Amino acid sequence: MLHAGDAYALSLYPADSCYMLDLDELRAEGVTVFVARDVDGRALGMAALVDRGDTTGELKRLYVDEAGRGQGVATAVMDALEAAARAQGIRTLQLETGPKQLAAIALYERRGYAHIENFGPYVGDEFSVCMEKPLA
Repeated sequence: MLHAGDAYALSLYPADSCYMLDLDELRAEGVTVFVARDVDGRALGMAALVDRGDTTGELKRLYVDEAGRGQGVATAVMDALEAAARAQGIRTLQLETGPKQLAAIALYERRGYAHIENFGPYVGDEFSVCMEKPLA
């Protein structure tokens, strides 16, 4: 799943505009990984929550395999991630995506994410679109 997500991002954007967490970063303290699986245990989608330790978090690595698209996999993963973020005391969730990922942007907008100025490592990157959502 990670390799497929990497390949997809690299097919759309230059490597220096792809801010993907690697396996070691996904195992780091404060990072929780969510995986949606089919009835046979095959991974269909994933995302990671990075708890910054200051009541903010970042959604990273949301990716749904082609076999899982159009089946509500992204919604299920995001529901679980946002619920976990709330339970951890995260009050604001931020994310970065790319301007060519129109379906992802539409999903985030439907879920209440608003466009914000680029933050952190994404400042000045023309291939970054940043969004955030307050968690109630």
